[in-house]
Amino acid sequence: MKEKKGIAVGYSFDEPAPEILAVAKGFLVDRMLAIAKENNITVYKDSDLAEILSYMTPGEHIPDNRFRIMSEILAYCYKINEKFREKMVKSGI
Repeated sequence: MKEKKGIAVGYSFDEPAPEILAVAKGFLVDRMLAIAKENNITVYKDSDLAEILSYMTPGEHIPDNRFRIMSEILAYCYKINEKFREKMVKSGI
């Protein structure tokens, strides 16, 4: 059985790319999800992507070859999260 993995990704419009904020494995994934829920943070579930990103370290920016999937995730967040949408519009994106 695969170990659960969770990745927190953030994006600031003044940064060159989305950044890994945290990597959690095993029981810590449940805590990460609880923190996200407590703070109304959108959760996107993709075990394959989590596996790939789990080898990165916090502070690293998502590499160019992963931009396509990250743009799909940002589009997902845009669709379901009104606050995220407002932030994008205010930033001119």
